[in-house]
Amino acid sequence: MAFANTLRALKELDLADLNFENLGSWPLIIKLFVGVLLFALHIAAGYHLHIEALQLRLENIRAEEITLRRDFEQKALEASTLEAYKRQMVEIEESFGALVSQLPSKTEVPSLLEYITSKGARIGLAIKTIDLLDEFPQEFYVELPIQINAVGSFHDLGAFISGIAGLPQIVTLHDFNIAALTAHTNQLEMNILAKTYRYRVGTDDS
Repeated sequence: MAFANTLRALKELDLADLNFENLGSWPLIIKLFVGVLLFALHIAAGYHLHIEALQLRLENIRAEEITLRRDFEQKALEASTLEAYKRQMVEIEESFGALVSQLPSKTEVPSLLEYITSKGARIGLAIKTIDLLDEFPQEFYVELPIQINAVGSFHDLGAFISGIAGLPQIVTLHDFNIAALTAHTNQLEMNILAKTYRYRVGTDDS
C-alpha cells in the first residue's frame, strides 16, 4: 500500500508547484525520490569510470602479456639451441686452431725457404733464386710472398709444384710464368709467386 501511495503521489505532483530555490519545502516523497535518483546517478557515473579504468588496465596487461610471451618464446628458443651453439663454438675453435697451426711463425719462415729449396733439389730442379718479398699485413694475418725462379724439365716442374702444394704449411701459388730456355732443350725456366701466411697475434704484429 505504501508503494502504491508513493506512485500516486508522484503522478499527482505538479512540477510547477516545486520551488527550486527552497528545496526544504518539497514533499518528503520528492526529496526521497530525488535523493535516490542522485545516488543512482552517482553510482552509475562511478561504475562507468571504474569500468573504463579497469578496461584500460586490462588492455595494458594484455599488451604486456603479448610482449612477455614473445620474450619467453625467444628465450626458450635460445635456451633450446644453446648446447648446439656451444658445440659449434668448440668445433670452430678446434678448426681455427688447426688452421693457425698450419701457418708458419716468424722463426719458421727461414726453414720453410730451406725446405722449398731442398725439395726442388731432390726433384732435380735448379733453384736459381728464392726471395722473400715484403710482407703484406692484413686484419688477422700477414701475407708472406716468396718469389721463386727455377729451371728443370716439365715433369720436374710439375712435381715441384705438387710438392709445394702438399706442404703441411699453408702455401698458395700464383702468377705462373714458364718459358723454354732454348729451342734445342727440354729445360724450362719457371717464375712463380708462392704465398704463405702468418697469424697476427696482436694488431701491432706486422
